[in-house]
Amino acid sequence: MELSEFDYVLPAQQIAQYPLTSRDASRMLVLDNVSGADEDRLFADLPGLLCGDELIVVNNARVIPARLLGRRVKATAVDGSARAWPADGEIEILLSRQLNDVTWEALVRPGKRIHVGQRVQFGEGELEAEVIAHGNQGQRTLRFSSGRGFSVNDEINRLGHIPLPPYINRADEPSDHERYQTIFASQPGAIAAPTAGLHFTPGIVEKIRERGIEICELTLHVGLGTFQPIRTGTLEAHAMHSEAYEIPAKTAEQILGAKSAGRRVLAVGTTTVRTLEAAAVRATETKAGQLLVAGKAEARLFITPGFRFRVVDGLLTNFHLPRSTLLAMVCALAGRERILAAYRHAVEAGYRFYSYGDCMLIR
Repeated sequence: MELSEFDYVLPAQQIAQYPLTSRDASRMLVLDNVSGADEDRLFADLPGLLCGDELIVVNNARVIPARLLGRRVKATAVDGSARAWPADGEIEILLSRQLNDVTWEALVRPGKRIHVGQRVQFGEGELEAEVIAHGNQGQRTLRFSSGRGFSVNDEINRLGHIPLPPYINRADEPSDHERYQTIFASQPGAIAAPTAGLHFTPGIVEKIRERGIEICELTLHVGLGTFQPIRTGTLEAHAMHSEAYEIPAKTAEQILGAKSAGRRVLAVGTTTVRTLEAAAVRATETKAGQLLVAGKAEARLFITPGFRFRVVDGLLTNFHLPRSTLLAMVCALAGRERILAAYRHAVEAGYRFYSYGDCMLIR
């Protein structure tokens, strides 16, 4: 399919730059796949809109302070030549995947100024990284060390910034360290929040559970696979990055039980959808003999219109960027024309868009 088929116009002023004071005060556009009707509601209405027998699945990934601001360290090229890099120059690093205790894959900006063997210091020099390899699509592999003998993760947590998306035109603030996390966030490793979960509060969760509705958790560490832009003219030509996920045995049991009983599985966020459907594809490929399998694996699944959903019946999601993999996924679930019509309505009705914005319920 042509990428241009997944486009829409959004006024810049509707891109939410800050979260609302109350998490559950956001608006919610409800798309009913049975009746075909759309309705403007509030997220606080969610408990009363549920049928009462759903299984809600959330992503408990926790965002790490993955944005590091450093400076180059003077060094001689690794080939032994006389060429040396200057000792100044600001460098921005976005950690994308942890390989071991001291090694990360990352995006580096400006990338042209960072070569294998180059070192970058952070803070007052207490954390340093050396570029040890080039990767695909501008990635670098970095090996970190602490000059104070602390763990690398501790230094990153102290010196790093919350990696707010580029469409939020401001620096991260202390409040973002809490507000850019869901109330379910318990497993560190994500470079972006599973934003559909940002609307939940303990009070909303309590109301949902009072209705006898189960909530279970899985983990997908949101990385480049979720947010890498599509640079090809068609969806089919786009190559997805992989992202690590884990489905606990208890969660798998709850999902299998719900599906066998004919109960609907409501995914909170596109990352949850991707995890569940990737696990179902893996179960088929490995001939597991059941709908999905528990455990750790990698998700590289690109869900586009025409995809057959095996696990997910409904979705709570934020609004997504035009021409993105996430918009393509939502269109796969509810239909491209219907989703684009809903987006046009949301724009006209003044909804707030993207990470700190409003949400949509597809049921």
